[in-house]
Amino acid sequence: MPDTDKERPEKIVLVLQGGGALGAYQAGAYEALCRSGQQPEWLAGISIGSINAALIAGNPPKRRLGALRRFWEAVTGAPWLLGHCFEGGPLADPMRAFCNESRATLSTMLGAPGFFRPRLPDLFSFLPGLMRQTNWYDTSPLRATLLELVDFAYLNEAGPRLSVCAVDVQTGNFTCFDSRETSITVDHIMASGALPPGFPAVEIDGRHYWDGGLVSNSPLQVVLDRPARRPLCIYQVDLYPSRDRLPRTMAQVEQREREIRFSSRTRFNTDEFRNRHALSRAARRLRQRLPEAFRDDPDLQMLIEAGPSQPVSLMHLIYRHADYESASKDYEFSRLSMLDHWRDGRRDAERSLRHPRWTGRQVPEDGLMVFDMNDPHRPEAAAD
Repeated sequence: MPDTDKERPEKIVLVLQGGGALGAYQAGAYEALCRSGQQPEWLAGISIGSINAALIAGNPPKRRLGALRRFWEAVTGAPWLLGHCFEGGPLADPMRAFCNESRATLSTMLGAPGFFRPRLPDLFSFLPGLMRQTNWYDTSPLRATLLELVDFAYLNEAGPRLSVCAVDVQTGNFTCFDSRETSITVDHIMASGALPPGFPAVEIDGRHYWDGGLVSNSPLQVVLDRPARRPLCIYQVDLYPSRDRLPRTMAQVEQREREIRFSSRTRFNTDEFRNRHALSRAARRLRQRLPEAFRDDPDLQMLIEAGPSQPVSLMHLIYRHADYESASKDYEFSRLSMLDHWRDGRRDAERSLRHPRWTGRQVPEDGLMVFDMNDPHRPEAAAD
């Protein structure tokens, strides 16, 4: 990678959505980006996106892919998640769906190694009004895994910028922890992925936090709201599509509801970005028409500064589920599904990076360009 801003005008940003077991798709996408020389200078994540982001930001470039592989091979390495039902070649969709559902059920019953394990219920768990338990799983294995695979000293002192998001349990406020502003610890990563009622809240400085996906499942707005000195090149890797076909079965209804609930609201964020940009440009034009005495009015300056400080190019990569997958796909931690998701992420990123609309793009002077070269609804998708 070039060393000077002149040779590398864009700042590369990687934005990672939450989505549990689907996070292997992000690891595959990162592999393609890494091999094309697109090392991020800033990572922002929520839930499993925070875990993947920490594995990348908390290791030197040559060790990042290895850390991702070790994590995903570990959490899908239990005997009950491997099995032998796939020997003999690919299975028909109904049989693959049955195997996936079986693995998802085993994950909920037995957990995923290096990630979470079931808690024994307390004596009052089954008596109405007397349950004192607030989570079903113990996440201490994840803490140990992160401490083994993430060098937090490197992350805070030499690694790329890292932003992870969580929700204050008592106030409901969406909170961003940024390595430019605070020292990121294992607790911040754990808090970002503490999805209730499965996982326990994580305490940080006397406050308790849950998974940031409860409020917003993508930290894109966090990136767009921060002032930038250079144009941004954002790779956003989402795990739930906001658009899909009309459900025809109850299982499809359940899956679609989950996708809508956890989709990233990218269109909302990009529309809001464009609106602020239009407001800022209008204020600049107005400033030129005002008498000299009014051009430095603080209210006018506030309107000018409401807009983005630098242009943005955004490549949108979205995991789109296979026909045999169901609403359980985000907690189905089988080795085969992990490898499928990783492969799909790598393939989609490689295809997008080679697409002529991306390779031939020009960095905009201002504003925002969005590219989704894998959208089945718009095969030739480019500017959104």
